[in-house]
Amino acid sequence: MKNKLKGTGVAIITPFKKDLSIDFNSLDKLVKHLIKGGVNYLVVLGTTGETATLNKDEKLAVLNCVIESADNKVPIVLGIGGNNTYEVVNTIKNTDFTNIDAILSVAPYYNKPTQAGIYKHYKEISSASPIPIILYNVPGRTGVNISAETTLKLANDFKNIVAIKEASGNFSQIMNIIKNKPENFSVISGDDAITLPLIFAGANGVISVTANALPKEVSEMVQASLKGDHKIAKKLHYKIFNFSENIFLEGSPGGIKAALKHLSISEEFVRLPLEPVSRKTAKIITEEMSAISR
Repeated sequence: MKNKLKGTGVAIITPFKKDLSIDFNSLDKLVKHLIKGGVNYLVVLGTTGETATLNKDEKLAVLNCVIESADNKVPIVLGIGGNNTYEVVNTIKNTDFTNIDAILSVAPYYNKPTQAGIYKHYKEISSASPIPIILYNVPGRTGVNISAETTLKLANDFKNIVAIKEASGNFSQIMNIIKNKPENFSVISGDDAITLPLIFAGANGVISVTANALPKEVSEMVQASLKGDHKIAKKLHYKIFNFSENIFLEGSPGGIKAALKHLSISEEFVRLPLEPVSRKTAKIITEEMSAISR
């Protein structure tokens, strides 16, 4: 499993048509674009996929489309998380995991549980899941941080908890995990802009938003970093750095959808309460893409 989660994973968007129905043709085009670009695995129905705005039937349809489009060429990670532990467990128990390699489960948001509550939340998920689990720590969105101590305890206590997507931005915390984790536990960057230093510190790769639009560039940077080719990795990192920052100027996934519209892969439509980025921000993003391609 550690090898399957090494390199570049992509938190894929959910494309919508103008009437805000799911655009499955664009989703198919996106998956093929990512695989052609050399990514290592796909993450479907994560927060970047606007999962909170999808109903149960839509989620299943998106998952099936991605599985069919990927055609067993890359592993697939499925987002299943929430702030109702027993609902998450029930979803896991009623999911067909054929062709799915792992679960990505975000920290329970809004409730602001204690570290003991977070530990017990993932303990229940671990007991229910027939496949490996990736923890997802993103306190800027959830309002709660999974501490290094809690991550390490989960990693040591449950064999099917195999990795963490770390998007806290707390280098001290992340390096504490990298230093003290079990050998087979992976630390994955959840923030494109700091993937390079995290890999140099010992992380295994990234689950990227940027790679939706720039799969080749992100994959090459990550592979160079993992190989220890600092000169090439640093050059590629700074080549895409501004783009990785600018796609979040007005939130996600509006920015990356503007980039995908520029590439004629999908439209920029998002579901409320999100809105497409402003024309000013879209122009900044497309200018960055043009600069990268030169």
